[in-house]
Formats: sequence, C-alpha cells, structure tokens
Amino acid sequence: MILLSDPTVPPLDLADDLRNRGLVDSGAQFQALYGGRTNQVWKVLDGNGGKVLKLYRATLRNPLFRNDARLEARCLRALDFTGFVPRLRATGLHDSGHWVLYDHAPGTPWQQDPTKVAKLLCKLHSLDLDVQVPRGCNGSADLARHGQDILDGCSADAQRQIEHLRPNEPVLPAARTCLIHGDPVAGNILVAASGLTLIDWQCPARGDPCEDLALFLSPAMQHLYRGAPLTPSEESLFLSAYGRTETVARYRLLRRWYAWRMAAYCLWRAENGTPDYAIGFKLEVAAL
Repeated sequence: MILLSDPTVPPLDLADDLRNRGLVDSGAQFQALYGGRTNQVWKVLDGNGGKVLKLYRATLRNPLFRNDARLEARCLRALDFTGFVPRLRATGLHDSGHWVLYDHAPGTPWQQDPTKVAKLLCKLHSLDLDVQVPRGCNGSADLARHGQDILDGCSADAQRQIEHLRPNEPVLPAARTCLIHGDPVAGNILVAASGLTLIDWQCPARGDPCEDLALFLSPAMQHLYRGAPLTPSEESLFLSAYGRTETVARYRLLRRWYAWRMAAYCLWRAENGTPDYAIGFKLEVAAL
C-alpha cells in the first residue's frame, strides 16, 4: 500500500490510475530514483521489464534548462525509431503536475570514453525531423542576450564581475539548425552493453548543434554530474570523434560565449539555494 505521507513514492491516486489503466501491473512497486535535480522520478518494478515514472515539479523558473513534460513526450515519440531514447508509454496531468511514463533504459550514467557520446550526438544532429520544439540560441548575439537575462537575476556585485568577462568576438548564427537535446550532461547519458541512451528530454530545441557540444564539455556540468571536468585529451577525443569539422570549428569560436553564459547560470544557481554550483562557477570563469 502506498501512503500519501511517504515522500519516496508517487501520489496514491496517480499510482492507482496507472494500475487501473493497465499501464503498470496491479502489484507494481515504486522505487525512488535520485539522479535528477528537478523532478520526482521512480522506477516502476513490475513483471513487464520495468518502467520509469517522472512527475514534473513546478519549482523556481530555470533560465537555462526548460522543464516541459509535453516536450519530452513529443521528442520520445519522434525519436522512438532511433533506439537511443526510452520508449514512451503514456503521459498525463495530475494535481501535482504533468507526468510521463516510459520504459526503463538499462545502463549507468556516463563516466568515460567521450568518443561514444560524440558519435551519439552526431547521429542526433544528423536527423532531419520536424518536431515542434522551441527555438534555441544561435550565434553570439543570442548567447549574449541569454547570458545577460540570467545575470539580471543575480546580485549586483556578482553581475558586474561576470559582465566584465563577457567575450566580444561576434559569431554569426549557424545556417543550419537541428533538433538538439538541450541537456546532454553525463547524468542524462546511460551506458549499457547494448549502447547509449539519451534520457531527460524536457528542454529540447531547434538550434545550433554547438549547444549540445558545449553542454557536454562544460567543466561545471562535468564536475556536477561526474565529479571532475574532462581533461584536454578527453575534450580532443570528443571533438575529433564528433566528426563534423565545420561544427567543431564553429564550437571553438563560440566556446568562450558558452562558458560565459554557463558561469552566469552557475552564479544564479548558487545564489538561489544550490551551493554546489559555486565550484562550477569557478571552473567556468577559469575556462574564460
């Protein structure tokens, strides 16, 4: 029996609804997963191979990573044929927020061998899909505006410090945009013998593929999800394995812009109750 007072399980009426609709077994159990930093996630233990239930939480607005269950469901449907996303089973709305139910993907969060991630992202960026997602940042002017929007929510002294570090090299928007994941950090890439799986599709966009490269390579994100930034050798292996020389060259032109925006974001997170981002802030400033 699921008790409403138990924070490690989903709401009783939501669990019962999933059972009544045949989406999970009548005797299914729910095991809390703690990998995410935003939503409530449970592994559903039943006789059908296991699923994942994600209940979206409407918390403090995040200025960099959107949190939209409808976008996740839309991308999982569109990418089902690729084999590198979990299979969506259902989605809906509960009093507590939107939810999605999808097959549990095998594997553990990525830790080593960046070449596999590079090839996966290249495969994603090569797809020609018409998925209704928001427009992402494209070019230095967009990144300048986005970074400044984030800084406007920070304290005045810190804001001035980061504004002083803003790059001044203009980079034009990319001529070709594509579907990007928007949050391909180590914790959202599961590694198994069968291959890699990209999870947590709540902030996709149609944008510059350099965005995904920058987020994976970000020293702050690597520190937060893997415990340490990539080494220069690992970065080189990743960019070489990605294989698209034009995109890699463009990323190199934009990398300081991405580091500047990420520094602003880490500062904003640290000032809004997440102190572990303070180290990420220092790492991104050093990257500048």
